[in-house]
Amino acid sequence: MRLSMGSRREVIVGSADEYRKASKKEKGQILDRITVITGYNRDYASHLLSLFGKRIYLDGKRGARFILEADRKDSKTRRKRKRTYDREVADAVATLWKMMDYICGKRLAAAIPWLVPKLEATKDLSLSDEQRHKVMSVSAATIDRMLADRKRRLRLKERSSTKPGTLLKHKIPIRTFADWDENKPGFVEIDLVSHEGGCSSGEFAYTLDVTDVASGWTELRAVRNRARIWTMEALKAIRSRLPFPLSGIDSDNDSTFINHHLQKYCEDERITFTRSRAGNKNDNCYVEQKNWSVARRVAGYARYDTEGEVKALNELYDVYRLYVNFFLPSAKLISKTRTGAKVRKHYDTPRTPYQRLLDSEHVPEEVKSNLRMQFDSLNPAVLKKEIDRLKSRLNRAFRNKNRTLAGSEIDSGKVA
Repeated sequence: MRLSMGSRREVIVGSADEYRKASKKEKGQILDRITVITGYNRDYASHLLSLFGKRIYLDGKRGARFILEADRKDSKTRRKRKRTYDREVADAVATLWKMMDYICGKRLAAAIPWLVPKLEATKDLSLSDEQRHKVMSVSAATIDRMLADRKRRLRLKERSSTKPGTLLKHKIPIRTFADWDENKPGFVEIDLVSHEGGCSSGEFAYTLDVTDVASGWTELRAVRNRARIWTMEALKAIRSRLPFPLSGIDSDNDSTFINHHLQKYCEDERITFTRSRAGNKNDNCYVEQKNWSVARRVAGYARYDTEGEVKALNELYDVYRLYVNFFLPSAKLISKTRTGAKVRKHYDTPRTPYQRLLDSEHVPEEVKSNLRMQFDSLNPAVLKKEIDRLKSRLNRAFRNKNRTLAGSEIDSGKVA
């Protein structure tokens, strides 16, 4: 006589716990019994007994996650652990996360010990004693769980507009460890970030990105186009802003950098000039990662090709450089070990470029004192508001330009 579906379910329910706790030999005996009673084959019976009552996690579209859980008739309601971090604490962490330009949990956790007191002192953050204790003790993993839903909405793509250099690159040496002291501030990597807006025709603006290898100190300057005269002008302006002497420059094989002008400038100023290996983009990993985490995050992917937009970009960068270098911590890779096909990377404790300069033995005490005074005079909340205002001005300039172009096309009869 064949059992009904409900009866077979009761057999599985009654044997699931026994099966999961049994030894391999005992599991075989249980399967023998179950297959005779229910008529299931051994694979299907083993599947039901192993998974019954367990949670199954499924990843859906757009990062959504679903949980399937089989209900037991004899199961008791599982007592939920009381939440340690309530909605008010989560909102406070989200506020700090937004103020710190949406950085990851590890970087935010490293910034909270000095960020919260600074914001409380300027009345930009108000927390009760209990909330403050929880915010100050929250871990990086908990921060990431709190912000998981918000993080899924922030995804950008990248484009490249690098053009190969001339034969002059064979006269410029490839960077080696003998040429550089990467623990000493002053050795920088440089790169250009294009603002073509998805259309590489015509003339459009670029951002010169200069990143110090030792400290992560990053400077940005917008230029009208790829012309060497504008790039050199921007490089000199950035050099005057650096809190340390410029000792070395490393670039990719872009023709904007591989030229006689930059080579002669470095020779005259006694600056080491090297280049990366052709086809090895990761040779410039320090500046490449800043292209997105700094330049793209603030300037986006729109097309900027007018003098007004370039001016608006530089006004934005003048404020953003303070925000990035004094308040945004980042982690540096310490070591990388390979075990078979798996690579394990080890990072240091996230610190801001300002903190790394203070810890450097190569930076004079006078420079450190000036940096401390500048840090004390800055407020991250005020800087963030000013950055948002300047971003809005840049967006208005972009929209006004497009309206003007659309109007001119209508007047000329190009648009019906």
